[in-house]
Amino acid sequence: MSKLPRISNNGIVGQVDATKVPRYAGLATFALLPGIDEVSNVDTAIIGIPFDSGVSYRPGARFGPSHVRESSRLLRPYNPGQEVSPFESHQVVDAGDLAVNPFDIQEAIKDIEKGSREIHERANRIISIGGDHTIALPLLRALASKHGPISVVHFDAHLDTWNTYFGAAYTHGTPFRRASEEGLIDKEGSIHVGTRGPLYSAKDLVDDENLGFDIFSSIEFADLGAKGAIERILDRVGDRPTYVSIDVDVLDPAHAPGTGTPEAGGLTSRELLAVLRSFSQLNLIGADVVEVAPAYDHAQITGIAASHIIYELLSAFAK
Repeated sequence: MSKLPRISNNGIVGQVDATKVPRYAGLATFALLPGIDEVSNVDTAIIGIPFDSGVSYRPGARFGPSHVRESSRLLRPYNPGQEVSPFESHQVVDAGDLAVNPFDIQEAIKDIEKGSREIHERANRIISIGGDHTIALPLLRALASKHGPISVVHFDAHLDTWNTYFGAAYTHGTPFRRASEEGLIDKEGSIHVGTRGPLYSAKDLVDDENLGFDIFSSIEFADLGAKGAIERILDRVGDRPTYVSIDVDVLDPAHAPGTGTPEAGGLTSRELLAVLRSFSQLNLIGADVVEVAPAYDHAQITGIAASHIIYELLSAFAK
C-alpha cells in the first residue's frame, strides 16, 4: 500500500491531505489521522474499546469505535469555535482497538487497564471510544495510579452509581460506584451533567451524593443553559486533575438515537459542544465517549455527534 499524503506542520503529522485523497477513501482512522506506529512522539492517542458485555438493555456498543471512526472522516484541521488547529498543535494518533475478553467482564476490565497503561507509556493522554460505560472503571484505575483521586465530569442520562445488576458488581451502570469505593474519584470535585429520567428510588440520589458527586440535571440545564453548566463545572472542579466521561445518551434521542438506554428530554448536540468548548480551562488528563450503538443509528447521526464531541475534547487538549 502506498504511503498516503499527509498534512505536516513543525514535525507534527496530521490528517490525510483531503486535497489529494477524498475523505471517503482510504482507511478510516479517527479523523484520518496517522496510526500510532507512524510517528515517534505522541501527545494524545485515540483508542477503541469494542466491549459491551456490561449493558443492561440494548447491546451493540461493541461496534461503536468503528462507527465513530467512519463518522469522523469529515472533520477538518481548524476548529473556529476554539480558534485552534488541534492536529497541528499537538501530535494526535489513532492507536487502534484494545482486544478485550467479550465473555468475562472482570477479565475484560483487567485487559482494558493493562492496555491503557501500555498506551500511556507512549502517549500523554488517551481518549477512549466505547464500548459501554463499564470501560470507565479500568481507565480510571490506570490514571489514578499516576494522579491519585481524580475529578470526574460525567455526562450521562444516568447516574451509573448503582450497586449491582442481577448480583453483578461490574456493569455499565456501576462503574462510578466502584471507582468511588476504590478511592479513584475526588469526592469534592466530581459532577454528573445531564442526568434525567426515572430512578429506582429517591435513595439513588442519596447514595450518589455520598459517593462524591454533585448533580447538574437536564432540568437544571434547561433552566440555566450551557453557561450555567459551565459555571457549575468550573466551580466544582477547579484545577484538579480531571477526567471527562461522556455517555452519548446524555444527548436527547433526537440527537443520538444510536445508543442502548435512551431517555427523553436530553441535551442537544449544540448544547453539549458549547460546554466542551470551555474545557481548555480544566486540567484534563483523559476522556472517554461511550455507548454508541450503531444498529440503532440512522444516517450516522449519533456517530457524527460522537466524533464532534471527541474533536472538541482534542481541541481543548491542544489549547
